[in-house]
Amino acid sequence: MSDLFEQPETYAPLAEVLRPRTPDEVVGQTHLLGPGKPLRLAFDSGKPHSMILWGPPGVGKTTLARLMSDSFDADFIALSAVFSGVKDIREAIARAELTRSQSGRRTILFVDEVHRFNKAQQDAFLPYVESGLVTFIGATTENPSFEVNGALLSRASVYVLKSLTEEELDELFARAQRTAFPDLLFAGEARSRLIGFADGDARRLLNLLEQIRTAAQTAQRTDIDAGFVDDALSRNLRRFDKGGDAFYDQISALHKSVRGSSPDAALYWLVRMLDGGADPLYLGRRIVRMAVEDIGLADPRALDIALNACSTYERLGSPEGELAIAQAVIFLACAAKSNAVYVAYNSARKFVSEDGSRPVPPHLRNAPTRLMKDMGFGKAYRYAHDEPEAYAAGEDYLPEGMPSVNWYEPTGRGLEAKIAEKLAHLRELDRKRRKA
Repeated sequence: MSDLFEQPETYAPLAEVLRPRTPDEVVGQTHLLGPGKPLRLAFDSGKPHSMILWGPPGVGKTTLARLMSDSFDADFIALSAVFSGVKDIREAIARAELTRSQSGRRTILFVDEVHRFNKAQQDAFLPYVESGLVTFIGATTENPSFEVNGALLSRASVYVLKSLTEEELDELFARAQRTAFPDLLFAGEARSRLIGFADGDARRLLNLLEQIRTAAQTAQRTDIDAGFVDDALSRNLRRFDKGGDAFYDQISALHKSVRGSSPDAALYWLVRMLDGGADPLYLGRRIVRMAVEDIGLADPRALDIALNACSTYERLGSPEGELAIAQAVIFLACAAKSNAVYVAYNSARKFVSEDGSRPVPPHLRNAPTRLMKDMGFGKAYRYAHDEPEAYAAGEDYLPEGMPSVNWYEPTGRGLEAKIAEKLAHLRELDRKRRKA
């Protein structure tokens, strides 16, 4: 135990201690680094190319750029678009020219948060990328289609990096524990909570572990349980953890507030989750589901508004794009409600999963060839547009022998009230046709 508590006051950040030295040490991004995958092929080829690494924070964008520098024996220059300007770009280019003239080595120019550079700053890279003086690697958390100049984008491959899965974060957790604090014993729930708090962000996980290490040293303890994690991180925790009950409770509260037509409550839970660090696009996907499940055809605008809110956030980012999501939530809460589509879909799925594979009736089959026509395909099919009211009254579109079904029952709310009237009218036409 003494080894744990007698560490020197200064030590390298855990993220630096665990920074991968080879592509094989990278945790996550197997869709890019696995055998035969794009970045693995780039490493194996020995020929670097310009690229844009697009992904959320803490997934390895900077690490991959540094690994390429090492693998290709290239000089590495890093700029941050947050702090750098044209002067810094010129200095970087001058250094690249000096490196090439003195040693013939390549230069990898890494620009973090490249989307923060304006058009003129991004244009400044173009001639040097085209001439091959530098291999440009840009990192961005924003959609490069909107944030990176087309000219620069056309000269770079775009690779999409993903948030780490819980399994990948667990692997990183184990590696950190073996390397930095083997004497700390984490209860299963404590480990799960830390991984949940990290929310797919490797850097965040390592930062949280460093906080836990410091708290354990202060408390002179080696056993880490969930309560200790909550106490140690109380000032920095999100209001929920991605894998925990609080997260899903708040999602449930948001969904039920929309379903219950309470715009203020829906807005409260939305803002609570955004304030707690929830991914706005995750919330957007849930809101799209609400539009279909709880509103449906009672107000079809709800789905369009929900989808447009997601697109707006993708275009604007945070915080501007969050307002569009808030607008969608308020609209959904105020809209007419119907779960008729949801019920009909589930009923149809249940029937199909339990039923056999019924053949398509001959009159509904396609008949593009003479043989098919001779076999009776498409025969006696009634073209609805040629019928009164553009409706082939009495026609049956279900497989032969299938029992009568009535899965979709529109409500009397919103647009579905008119849909219900139309369906009732069409069913009356069917009844009259069959009776005749």
